[in-house]
Amino acid sequence: MTGDESAWLTVLAAILGGALRVSTPFLFVSLGETLTERSGRVNLGLEGTMVFGAMSGYAVAFHADSAWAGVLAAGAFGMVFGLVHGLVCSLPRVNDVAFGIALMTLGLGLAFFFGKDYVQPTAPRLPAIALGAWSDSPALQSALQINVLLLIGIACALALTWALKTTRWGLVLRTVGDSANAARALGFPVTAVRAWATAAGGFMAGVGGSFLSLYYPGSWNEALSSGQGVMAVALVIFARWHPMGCVWAALLFGGTGAIGPALQAVGVMQGYHLWNAAPYVLTLAVMIATSSARRSMAGAPGELSLTR
Repeated sequence: MTGDESAWLTVLAAILGGALRVSTPFLFVSLGETLTERSGRVNLGLEGTMVFGAMSGYAVAFHADSAWAGVLAAGAFGMVFGLVHGLVCSLPRVNDVAFGIALMTLGLGLAFFFGKDYVQPTAPRLPAIALGAWSDSPALQSALQINVLLLIGIACALALTWALKTTRWGLVLRTVGDSANAARALGFPVTAVRAWATAAGGFMAGVGGSFLSLYYPGSWNEALSSGQGVMAVALVIFARWHPMGCVWAALLFGGTGAIGPALQAVGVMQGYHLWNAAPYVLTLAVMIATSSARRSMAGAPGELSLTR
């Protein structure tokens, strides 16, 4: 193998590894937003939920000496944020988009305030599965270090796909999201369904945040999320509100986020910061590509505020 071929193999392996690592928080937060939006509500506060989940998960993992305790704590705090969003937005004249932005600001502020004492301490990290042990290539071995949360996220996507299609719970959620009047006529508790769907979405966003602090990059700092919670809305639209679509969208966004570091690993420094902006460019491209009147909201729940 020539030097150029080896370099490009390293780049491809690094992009693969980045897709598998970076996609995990994208996957959890997009699955959470899918649940929320399938109930007919938008939660733009998931960025704050993710960051607070990252901080609280790291703090609990540090004090409990258990990364999994941190993951559960992050999910629990995320559920609280989601439940607050769901209950407040059920009140008359409360706009879910505006309140989501307020909740995002609150989550970020609380995380920065309470997280000051956890910038230096080292918490336990989540374990990884070495799927590349069969290979002699260090780059491929590194790329195939799979975190357990990624596998859990894929399992959640499969379970949600099945539940939305075949269970009564899925029927109720879809009915509430498509037509609140029809749901009320059938006796479904619209407010409760939306509140718990938003709470479940917050739980998943909190778990996604815990991945950032407990595995990759694996520490707590104030610039941890880089807008991934906000980008979740674009991912859900790109995935057409389908849980398995969120898996492929998360892998795509994760792979684009790994392009810059992968090129830097083989000495390509020109345009490095532009390559690092690839996920944000992709987000913009997705929003533009789906902005036509016919395609933008294809498959969207009828009660979603974005469709009105």
